[in-house]
Amino acid sequence: MKNMTVKNITEVCGGIYYGSDDLLSKEVEGIALDSRKIEKDWLFVATIGQKVDGHSYIAQAAGKGAFCALGEKAPETIGLIDKEIAYIQVKDSFQALKDLAAFYLKQLSVKVVGITGSVGKTSTKEMIAGVLAEKYHVLKTEGNFNNEVGLPLTVFRLRQEHEVAVLEMGISDFGEMHRLAAIARPDIAVITNIGQCHLENLGDRDGVLRAKTEVFDEMKPDGEVVLNGDDDKLSAVKEVHGRSPYFFHKVDCEAWTVEQQGAAAKDHVVYGDCIVSHGLYGSQCRIHVNRAGKAESFAADIKVPGVHQVNNALAATAVGLLFGLTNEQIRAGIAKVKPLAGRTNLMETPEYTLVDDCYNANPVSMKAALDLLCMANGRKVAVLGDMFELGTDSDALHAGVGTYAAGLLVDVLCMIGPNSRHMYDAAIAADQGLQKRYYFEDKQAFLAKKSEILQKGDTILLKASHGMEFGELIEALKE
Repeated sequence: MKNMTVKNITEVCGGIYYGSDDLLSKEVEGIALDSRKIEKDWLFVATIGQKVDGHSYIAQAAGKGAFCALGEKAPETIGLIDKEIAYIQVKDSFQALKDLAAFYLKQLSVKVVGITGSVGKTSTKEMIAGVLAEKYHVLKTEGNFNNEVGLPLTVFRLRQEHEVAVLEMGISDFGEMHRLAAIARPDIAVITNIGQCHLENLGDRDGVLRAKTEVFDEMKPDGEVVLNGDDDKLSAVKEVHGRSPYFFHKVDCEAWTVEQQGAAAKDHVVYGDCIVSHGLYGSQCRIHVNRAGKAESFAADIKVPGVHQVNNALAATAVGLLFGLTNEQIRAGIAKVKPLAGRTNLMETPEYTLVDDCYNANPVSMKAALDLLCMANGRKVAVLGDMFELGTDSDALHAGVGTYAAGLLVDVLCMIGPNSRHMYDAAIAADQGLQKRYYFEDKQAFLAKKSEILQKGDTILLKASHGMEFGELIEALKE
C-alpha cells in the first residue's frame, strides 16, 4: 500500500510505536479488523466491540502473517512484550481507522465518486461502476461497507492500478456524512433522492436533506454534483461551491414540450424518455444528453427489474459524461449491470419466482417494490416485514404502506413483525375484497403456514429492513 509504512501509520494515528526500528520503513500490504482475513505482511487493527475484543486475536493475526498490530491497550496488558509482532498503541482504534483511510486515499491518483441518498444508493453505485468500467479500472463498495467502518475498509482495498473509486456512503444521523466525506473527498457527489429514512434521528425530510448534503462541505474544490431533478428537495439546489449541479430526470415523452426539451439540452441536464417496461425483466428508454452544446440521444437497455432503475441509469450517464465516456460506452455499461442479491434480484425455483428485495426497506422503496410485483404474470404474493428507524411516525408510515398495498392487484399480502401489524390493520381497513391477507408475529409463524398460503407458480416479493433477516425466508423458499 503506497506510503503506508509503519512510521507513517504511527504518525497519522498519533500513536506510540513498540517494536524493531527496522520495521518502521516497511509498508503494509493490507489492513483488516478480522484476524481471519489477515494475509502476509498485513496490519491488524484491534477494536473493542460490544461482544468481541480484537486485542485477544493479535496472536492469531500474527500467525496468519501480520507483522504489525494497532490497538488501544498497552502492550504489557495484552502480552506483547518481547514478541516478534510490532505494535502501535492509539487512543481510539476506530478513529485511527478513519485517519488512515483519509491519509491513504491522498497517496493515490484516483478519482472518487461518492454516492448517498435515502433510496437506491447501492443500485445506483452498481450502475455507475458498470458504466465507468467501460473506460477505467474501477473499485466499488461491496456489500454494506458504507459506514464509518466499512468505508475505510473499502478504501484500503484500493491499489495504484485503480483509476476510479465508486464509494457508497450511508448515514443515520447528523455529522456522519461530514466524517465519511472527509475520508472520501469526492470529485463527484451523487444524491439519489431525499426520502423518509432514519427519521428518528433526522426528524423530517428537511433534516434528511441537511444530513445528506453535508457531503458538499468535504468535496474537492473543483468537484461536481449530480442530483435527482425529480426530487422536490434536491431540485431546489441551485448551486454548490459556485457550480450548477447536473440534474437527471425521468420524463413522459408527452409531458415535456419541445421548448422544455431544448432547455434541458443546454442546462446540465440528462433525461430519459420513451420508457418501455419489461416488468421483472428490466426496461428500455432513450437517454438524452448534451455534449458541448449539442443535443444527442441513445437507446438504453436496462437488465435490472423496475422502471425506477431508469433513474439509476440516468445518474450513471451524467457521471459518465463528466468522465468523458462516449454514448456507446455508457450504453454498453448500462446493459451489463445485473441485479444483486437482496436488491430486486429475480430467482427462479422449481416452485416459485422469488423477487429478493430484502436487503433494506423504507416506505418509498416498499411501494416501488410492490409496483414491480404488479408487473408479474400469474398469482402475485407480497411478503412484507418491518421497516426500521422511521421515528415517531413509524406506525403511520407502516399503515401507509398497508393502505397502498391494499389498492394494488396483488393476490396475497403477508405481513410479518410487530411494526407490520399496522400495515396489516390498514390493509384490512381498506378492504376491497380482492386479496387474501395474513399477519404473522415472526418468520417462523409464516413458514409454518406457507404451504397453506403459497401455490406453485406464484411470484413472491420478499421485502423488509435488513434487521428482519428475510434472507432466511429466501433460503427456505428456495428449498
